[in-house]
Amino acid sequence: MSDVLVRAMTKDDLPSVGELAGALVRLHHEWDRRRFFLERGVEEGYRWFFSRELGKPGVVLLVAVIDDAIAGYVYGSLEPRDWARLLDAHGAIHDVFVAQAHRRRGVAQALMEAAIAALEGQGAQSVVLSSAMPNREGQALFKRLGFRETMIEFSRERSPR
Repeated sequence: MSDVLVRAMTKDDLPSVGELAGALVRLHHEWDRRRFFLERGVEEGYRWFFSRELGKPGVVLLVAVIDDAIAGYVYGSLEPRDWARLLDAHGAIHDVFVAQAHRRRGVAQALMEAAIAALEGQGAQSVVLSSAMPNREGQALFKRLGFRETMIEFSRERSPR
């Protein structure tokens, strides 16, 4: 196995990360087309969004590199107290994704451990994430990293008339 290097995302990484983010969106959309939307140009949208997030206080944007290629990324942030969700101030992992060619090599675990450390290093007393129901492999990793199940999301769409 090649060594996995986890480092801060840079502007030069945005084209590769945009492609990975687009793959993440498509995977979620395949799992549940009614819950997860898919827009044209999602890769460009993510590149634009992450370019605005780079360097913001409280934002964690990391990439995993194997043999000079971006193998995956993680996006997290510090979040304030959320009365609607009954969540005290916390760290949140919004995205973690590994390219298919680099899976089962410890990349997701390396990204998650680095993101958790970064969020805790910035003062997060807890870290929260959500996972799509079909993502059993990811959920197993999250449990190994000490996460516990706390909520289940339900979705209901309006019936056509």
